[in-house]
Amino acid sequence: MPGIDECLVEAMALPGARGAALVDWTSGLALGTIGESPVGDHETSAAEAAELARAAAEYESFTPAMAAPSPAGAGPEGDDDGGAPVEDLIVTTRTGYHVLRFVTTNFDSSLFLHLWLDRTTGNLALARLRLRDLAERLVL
Repeated sequence: MPGIDECLVEAMALPGARGAALVDWTSGLALGTIGESPVGDHETSAAEAAELARAAAEYESFTPAMAAPSPAGAGPEGDDDGGAPVEDLIVTTRTGYHVLRFVTTNFDSSLFLHLWLDRTTGNLALARLRLRDLAERLVL
């Protein structure tokens, strides 16, 4: 099970990865960073990405399925494992993709992995799958 540094190194092994960070969306602080930053400063990128994560995690518009859970055994929609109602966010720009993957922990977590991919060489589907795996295995 990887720690923060190992997790970020694995994220950077993805095709087209330009930079990655583990961010606390409550404070906007980066707990770890690697590679480049889209704005040249990892702390600024972390704070800006945290605003997006906070909006998705806190606003009802993005989490309506959590309001009325279905009966037990009804499938993934009915599972209440205490995880974040939003799994990830994807922001596309002319030159890249930003994937924010929420990390579920045993404590009251407000963490997400932020991966910045080059648009021409990145593989968005693969990045989502690998970030999900990394978020599940991450040891804090």
